[in-house]
Amino acid sequence: MTTKRHNTLEPQGPGRGPARWGPQHAGARELATLYSPGKRCQEWLSVVLCFSLMAFNFIHLLANFHLGHLWYILLGIVAGILTADFASGLVHWGADTWGSVDLPIFGKAFIRPFREHHIDPTAITRHDFIETNGDNCMLTIVPLANMAFNFLTLSPAEIYHIYPWYCYLFALAIFVTLTNQIHKWSHTYFGLPRWVVFLQDCHIILPRKHHRIHHVSPHETYFCITTGWLNYPLEKLGFWRNLEDLIQGVTGEKPRSDDLKWAQKVK
Repeated sequence: MTTKRHNTLEPQGPGRGPARWGPQHAGARELATLYSPGKRCQEWLSVVLCFSLMAFNFIHLLANFHLGHLWYILLGIVAGILTADFASGLVHWGADTWGSVDLPIFGKAFIRPFREHHIDPTAITRHDFIETNGDNCMLTIVPLANMAFNFLTLSPAEIYHIYPWYCYLFALAIFVTLTNQIHKWSHTYFGLPRWVVFLQDCHIILPRKHHRIHHVSPHETYFCITTGWLNYPLEKLGFWRNLEDLIQGVTGEKPRSDDLKWAQKVK
C-alpha cells in the first residue's frame, strides 16, 4: 500500500510568520465559545452518576472479596489498565484524526475539545473537575450500572465465579474515568501534588515528558494518554499510520484535515 504522508507545516499567519498558539489563537478563542450550558449539564450529570455507581460497586467488591481470587484480581487490574490505555489511544486517535466540529450535536460536544487542545494545549489546565472529566464519566455509566444491577440480583455463588471479571471491569472503569484527569496532569508543570509527580516519574500514569511527543505537529503519534504504556509498541508496529492509510485508501478522506483547518485560523 502506498503511504501518503501528511502535511507537517505549521499554520501560517498572513505575512507574519507562524500564527500564535495558545488562548489568543483565533481558532482557540472560537472553539472555547462553543462550550454550552447544555454540555455543562451533561457533564455534571455524568460525574454524579459515575462516582455514585463507582462507590456502590467498590463497596460490593470489598464485601465479596476472597483471597483465593488474589492472582486473578491482580491480573484483571493490569489487564484493565492496559485496555483503558488502548481505548484512550483509539478514542484520541479517532477524534484527532477524523470528523469535524461542524458535525450535528457530536461535533461541538465531543470533537471540539480535541481541536481546541492542539492549538491551546494548556486550556485543559484551566478546566475545572467537571469539564475535565465529564465525558469520560459518561462512558463508564452503563457498564457500572450493569455491574451494580448484578450485585443486587445475583447470588453469592454467581458473584464468586464472575468476581475476577468484575475486578477487570472496575479497573477499566476507574482508569477510563481518570484518563482526562491524568492527561490534564501531563500538561501541568506547577503545583502538582507530590504523589501525582511520583506516579508520573514511575510511569504508572502518563508522564509529562512522554506526552510532549504527541504535541509535535502534526500530532500523528503517541495517542494513548492513560498510562502511555502502549505508545512505543504501537508506534513500532506502525499501528495508527497503517490504519490511517487503510481508511484514506477506502474513503479518500485525509487524516487530520479538520484539525489543520482550525490550526490555520488567523481571525
